[in-house]
Amino acid sequence: QVQLQESGPGLVKPSQTLSLTCTVSGVSISANYYYWNWIRQSPGKGLEWIGYITYIGTTYYSPSLKSRTSIARDTSKNQFTLQLSSVTPEDTAVYFCARTTSGYVETLDAWGQGTQVTVSS
Repeated sequence: QVQLQESGPGLVKPSQTLSLTCTVSGVSISANYYYWNWIRQSPGKGLEWIGYITYIGTTYYSPSLKSRTSIARDTSKNQFTLQLSSVTPEDTAVYFCARTTSGYVETLDAWGQGTQVTVSS
């Protein structure tokens, strides 16, 4: 059974870079044909998809966040990471890592419990 666990700082200062790690257990992140996503939910807003990295390491980002986003992976640790640069208080949210079976969020079949990130000085 796949399990995903987010980790990282809960507080980030404005203009700095938010860095989160998702540790996956139960399946290799290189296994066919999974996509490993980052999603967030801001207070009072719906879920916002940030981007993904695929089982072969290709990435795709939300156009609205693309200029500030980088997703990478460490297959030796079975982890993938999120970096979001130049953060503002609007980036305050609960951040989730999740697995999909395609490039569509509708195929989401597993996700972590989420981690709260607050952007504040």
